This record gives sequence, C-alpha cells and structure tokens, in this order.
Amino acid sequence: MPARPRAPDMVRVWDLPLRATHWALAIFVLVAWFTPSTYDRLHRFAGYTVLGLLVFRLAWGVFGTRYSQFRTLRRRLRATPQFLWNLRRGKTGRYLGLNPAGAAMLVAMLLLLAISTITGWMSTTVTFFGVPWVEDTHSYVSDAVMILAVLHVLGVLAMCALQRENLVRSMLSGWKRRHAFPHKRD
Repeated sequence: MPARPRAPDMVRVWDLPLRATHWALAIFVLVAWFTPSTYDRLHRFAGYTVLGLLVFRLAWGVFGTRYSQFRTLRRRLRATPQFLWNLRRGKTGRYLGLNPAGAAMLVAMLLLLAISTITGWMSTTVTFFGVPWVEDTHSYVSDAVMILAVLHVLGVLAMCALQRENLVRSMLSGWKRRHAFPHKRD
C-alpha cells in the first residue's frame, strides 16, 4: 500500500480494486469496440473480460469500501438535474466521491455495458446467432457506450477545469483533496 501523500489535506477516495476495474474497463471496452468482425477471438475475449469486470464492479458496489459502494446513488441521482442546472453557471459543489452527474454516468454505463455484453454473448449462441434484434441491439448499445465514454472524459475534463483539481490523477493514485481549492477572488 503506497504511503499517504505528505499533504495533510488529502484523503483516500478511490481504492485499488475500483481504480483497477475502472481502467481495465476502459481498456477492454476500447479493445472490444475496435475489433468486431476483424479480430473475433480478441473481440470475444474483451467482451467476456468486460462482463467479468461488470460482475466484480456490481459486487464491489455492495461489499467494497465507502466510495466504491452504491449506497449514495439514489440520493445523487435525485440531485442530478439540479447539479446539471447549477453546472451551467459554473457551480459544482464539492464531492469526494462521485458527483451527481458522475453517479448518473455510472448507472448508465453499467446498464449499457451489461446490455452490450449480454447481447454479445447471446449472438455467439446457437439460439440467437444471426438474430437481427440481438445483433442490432449489441451494435447500437455498443456505440452508445462509446458516446457515453466520450461524454465521461469531457465531463471529467470540465470538472478538472472548474474545480482546479486533477481528477485523472486521483483516479490513478486514489487520493483527493479533502476540501475545495480556494478560488481566487477577482
């Protein structure tokens, strides 16, 4: 376990299993998206890996550490419309874990990844191989996953700028500032 950063204002938010799952999902989703019909074996491997990572993430959302758990999702999801409305005016609030938009993204991404991997698996079975609605659903939902991934990255970059905090570094290290960075007054 890495030593705590020297700054006393830092707190561990993202644990190693969550960070590893996050980055592995990012890698294997990209591999799966770029390999259909060309590298079928690699595509299937990536898809099954994503499915396994999803199962782990769902379990970790129940049994994991504080910021990995899903227990605050309902409250954060209810706050999402107001959060997005305030975001238009540059008001972000301060969240150590996921902000309401991040919580909505998590739910949407997990749901779409589940649909994508399940329909992908279905298309390899004798019963569903070549069935148009299964193939179409897999294709459209996989594209929607990539659109959400792009929106996720753009949202993280926007929050980095608005809050003057490197959220990518915190997802790599696990550490985040406990308190908001004081803004300069004009």
